Order: sequence, then C-alpha cells, then structure tokens
Amino acid sequence: MASDTAIAKADPLPSGDDEPRRPLKRFGGSRLGGLILALNLLSLLILFVGALLLNEWKRGLIEARQETLVAQAELLANVLADKEYTVGVPTPQFNVEKAPLLLRDNFIPAGQRARLFDIDGLLVADSYAVTEVIPGQPLPPARPAGTPAPAVDPALEARSGADVERARAALAAEVEAALDGQVQSTVRRSESGDRVVSVSIPVRHVQQVLGVLTLEAGDVDETLDAQRRALMPFALVALAVNLLGSLLLHLFVARPVMRLSAAADEVRLQRARAISLPDLEGRKDEIGDLARSLETMTETLSDRMDAIERFAADVSHEIKNPLTSIRSALETLPLVRTEAQREKLTGLLQQDVRRLDRLITDISNASRLDAELARDRPRTLDLTTLLSEIVGVYEAGRKAGEPRIAFEASTGDHTLVVGRDGPLGQVFRNLIDNARSFSPPDGVVRVTLSRDPADPDRPARVHIDDDGPGIPPDNLETVFQRFYTSRPKGTAFGANSGLGLSIARQIVEAHGGRIRAENRADAGGAITGARFEVALPLAAGRRG
Repeated sequence: MASDTAIAKADPLPSGDDEPRRPLKRFGGSRLGGLILALNLLSLLILFVGALLLNEWKRGLIEARQETLVAQAELLANVLADKEYTVGVPTPQFNVEKAPLLLRDNFIPAGQRARLFDIDGLLVADSYAVTEVIPGQPLPPARPAGTPAPAVDPALEARSGADVERARAALAAEVEAALDGQVQSTVRRSESGDRVVSVSIPVRHVQQVLGVLTLEAGDVDETLDAQRRALMPFALVALAVNLLGSLLLHLFVARPVMRLSAAADEVRLQRARAISLPDLEGRKDEIGDLARSLETMTETLSDRMDAIERFAADVSHEIKNPLTSIRSALETLPLVRTEAQREKLTGLLQQDVRRLDRLITDISNASRLDAELARDRPRTLDLTTLLSEIVGVYEAGRKAGEPRIAFEASTGDHTLVVGRDGPLGQVFRNLIDNARSFSPPDGVVRVTLSRDPADPDRPARVHIDDDGPGIPPDNLETVFQRFYTSRPKGTAFGANSGLGLSIARQIVEAHGGRIRAENRADAGGAITGARFEVALPLAAGRRG
C-alpha cells in the first residue's frame, strides 16, 4: 500500500483569497512582461523627455540671446555709422573721442561687453574700459598672520595663458570674418575662460565698412547650470521608478522563484512528494502558471510512484502464486510412485511455467508502455483503415471452430484521430482477443465504428461485442484492474495474465479517450453478451 503523499507548501491563503479573481488585461500576451516593460519604458521616457526639453531650452535660449545681441548690435552700428561718430573725408573713420561714449553703461546692459574694432581689426573702444562698474570677484577672506601664501601651480599659469591666447585668436577670427561683411554669431570662450554668446556685425557708412562691433553675453554657463539643476528632478523621478521596478521584480519574481526552488529542493531531498504553494498558484501571471505546472508535475510523479509501488506489490503477489505451486510440485515429485501421477504433476509444472512466462512477458510490456508512449510521437490516423486491417489479419488466420470477426463502419470511409498506431492497435487486439476467448465456437465478434454527436469531446466510438456469458455487474469496472481474471471453463490455465484490459485502459486514457464495459441484453432483459466501448477524440480538422 502506498504511503500518504507529503506536500511542500507555503502558508495558506487568508480567508477571502479563494474568491475568483477578476482577470487582468494582458499586455503583449504577458501580464508580468507588460509590467516590466511598462516600468522600464516609463523611466526611459522620463529621461528622454527631460533631456529633449532641456536641449530645446538650451538651443532656444542661445538662439534668443543671439537674436537679441544682433538687434542691439545693429542699432548701435547704425548710430556709430552716423557722421557724428565718424571723421575723415572721403575715407571716414571712427571718432575715437565720441564713439566710446555709446559703449557706456546706459547703452550696454549689465552682463554684456561691447567692443569696437576699426577696419584693420584694431580695438577702438571697449565697454569694460569706459564703464563705471569695477569688474572682478570678491576677495577671499584674509588669512591669519604668518600664514604662507598658497603656491601657484606653474602648469596652471601656463595653461591659463594658453587659454587666453586661444580666446583672443577666436575673437580675432570672428572679427576678421565680420570685416568681410557677414554677421557672425558664435558661442566661444572669453579671455577669462567663461563661455559667452558673441555677435560681431560690420559697421557700414553707406556701403563702406568702417569696422566691427562685437557684443558678448557671459551668462551662458549660468544658463547651463540652471538647465542641469532642472534635470535633477527628472533624474530623481527616473531613479525612483527604477528602484520601484527593481523592488517589484524582487517581490513578484525573485522571491516566488526562490520559494519554488526551495519547495523543489524539498521534493528532491525526499522530504515531500509534491509542491503546493496556494498563494503563488492563485496568481494570474507566468509565476502562477509555473507554480501550477510544478504542482501538477510533482503530483503526477507522486501518483506515478504510488502506481509503481502498487504495481510492484501486485507483481510480487502474482509471481509468488506460480512459484509456490512449482515449489510444491517439485517437493512432491520425489514422493510420486506411479507414472500417471508423475505425468499429472509434470503437466501442472508445465502449466505453472507457461503461466509464469506469460506473466513476465505481460509485466515487461506493461512496464515499457509509458516509455513507448513518450517516444512515439502522435500523428493523424485513419481509425477506419486501422480497424479494417486488424480485422483482416484475424480473418486471414482464423482456424476452424474459432469465432469470426466482423467489422462495420457507419461513419463513412474515414474517421481521423490523433494517436499512435502501435499502442492503439494493441488496444483493439486485446479487446478482440478478450471477446474471442468468451465467444462460443463459430461465433461472431462484432467490431463497429460509429460517431456520437452528443459527445463533442470524444465522438469516435468503437464497440467490440461478443456473444459470451457477459460480465457480472459488480465486475464491470473490476475487469480493468491489473491481474484480474475470470475465465470460462475450458480455457487453458495460465494463458491470460489479467493485464490486457488494464493496458488497454492505460493506452486509451493516454490518448485522451475513455474505455468502459457493459452487458448487452435482449428484449426480455437476458444477457446476450459483453460490450467494450472505446471513445476517442477526433483530429482537429475533423471536429464538428
């Protein structure tokens, strides 16, 4: 007798969780995949939108600043081109006394720098030189008395000097390009190392270029810093979303998988026979599918182990009977005195040996059945052709006095099912052999193929009828148990192992079908024979 099944399980669900849950809308066929994808896309979308907006702000601010500087420079250039601020006929030049007056504070806003260059690119006026505001940075706090002055890094001085030269060269190139008559708008480094938006436009007197007016706005770095600070909320929100996504993945994926792994280890270490995690099995995502699949798999394996234990016990019991008989006969054989008794005892030994041989053969076939079903891939079979061929073989080899096999198909020429022709053929041969063993001499075993429209799941019906004594009503289900035999008088002892119908049921159920036994009766209620019915599902293209 198999032992009770131990189960590796988690804490049961609280009351109320057994209620049917409302199905969630799937995203791409996977709820869990949709959740992961949505969270990652959300975080990426936040960063992308933030970066896009900040880039647009940066570009828009710089372009707006350049447009403003161009407008201011054109206004100042028009004023500087007036004869009041120029001298010399016929070749006019800037009035070095009056022109710088336009670059004072009341014309140049704070934070901007204006410089005026002549036709040769030489500096005529600089707003920093005529302003009343003293530029520079606040001095650092005074050091205590006796504190040595900090050392100046020569490399830093050299690098600063190189930066100044590069800034002056960039300014000179901008002025030289503007002297050719084209307005120049650039973003460059000033001599102090700050990023500035610079505009240089030529100053014209009629058609002659008098020089170049350069306006600079040095608040670009402040604008960029403000943009970086504006990016921080987006980055923090994206980080929070990613952290939340990681937490959800841990709670809903990592931890359940770890629990399933621990439960599987319990089964592997034989502390349990099956997995049962109700809180995971109730989930409507892939983790729930996995938990239910593992539970079903382990329960199937546990049932298989119990069946193997019962099968081993039944085999042991059935083999012991002929072995006991053989041992008893061998022990009695030396005591036999007459030849007739010796022949009778020898006949019993031969019967027991044949019975033992039959048992071992059928037990071997039954034990290999699962492996054969797993190796042989199912395919579409024509049940009509299969049955007609089996019946034809029986009819071709029928001897005088043996029952005749009659086949009738009321479903037409073809009835297609999905299965394995070898095992299904074994089912029908076992049923026909069983019917022949109970049929009277020269009787008829009728094999009928029909279709039952009332059963859409298993509409194909195969009936095997005999004209024998029938089956006791209490044994209509017992006949499918292993090693059950109830043979008519005159049947050779040991010719049947009692495994044929059990193997037939196992094969039929492996094909999604059903097999059952019943008695046929006449109008007066008298039993006229037994009937075995096999119901099988049709192939997908033949349903309906």
